[in-house]
Amino acid sequence: MTNVQENVVWITGASSGIGKAMAFEWARLGYKVVLSSRRKELLDKVADEIRLSGGEALVIPCDIMEETAIETAVQQIIETWGRMDVVVANAGFGVFGSVEKLTAKDWNRQLQGNVIGLALTIKYALPYLKKNNGRIGLVGSVAAYLPNPNIGAYGASKAAVHSIGLTMQVELMGTGVSCTTLHPGFVASEIARIDNDGVWHPEQPDPRPSNLIWPTDKAAKVMVKAVLKRKRNYVFTGHGKVVVWLQNWFPGIVRFIISKGPKPDS
Repeated sequence: MTNVQENVVWITGASSGIGKAMAFEWARLGYKVVLSSRRKELLDKVADEIRLSGGEALVIPCDIMEETAIETAVQQIIETWGRMDVVVANAGFGVFGSVEKLTAKDWNRQLQGNVIGLALTIKYALPYLKKNNGRIGLVGSVAAYLPNPNIGAYGASKAAVHSIGLTMQVELMGTGVSCTTLHPGFVASEIARIDNDGVWHPEQPDPRPSNLIWPTDKAAKVMVKAVLKRKRNYVFTGHGKVVVWLQNWFPGIVRFIISKGPKPDS
């Protein structure tokens, strides 16, 4: 790749959580950062922080539920900065409820955002990544490997992300572009505070064990490093690695542990 200061990284879901933290990390490394999500006012604050620290940031609001919005965002990036070197498909959310109770609307929304939106982000970025031996980061989840009571739609969507990553690693052979699928365990985020209709509830408690939740800046550093090293699949947080190993070799133990965990509303 060329001089890092000329390189452009595009991050979806960059207004909060892991996406926001990754934006700061890429900027710290000298990359020009394109920030996308639905919430422009939050993106503007992230961009201001990056600029105050001496970095370059471009805000392009984009709803990954809309194909035309994704295509337009890519066109705006190329029109403004003329290139794309890294794309991190991070935008996503969780739909909650048991499989017995989830509606077709719930399933469609979950898969449209976490799977189709992610795939189309890659589709429209790929022609420009191929010009620069670029890098792709797909944000999955440890949930891709596990049983997921009451978040079955979310787990299914992340299993699909894992499959897309495996597929891209074959389809991209010979192009110079790499695809890294990132599977975090518990990382601080707003996901538990957003309902099935996409409405944010700041007062909603996070049911995940607080002692296992990684801060976003710590997660961002290892995720960016994995993408830069062109790793294929990267499972992280210590507990994430342990539980995936257990699922591979002792799935009955994992089922027992998860069955005894906190029961979110179904």
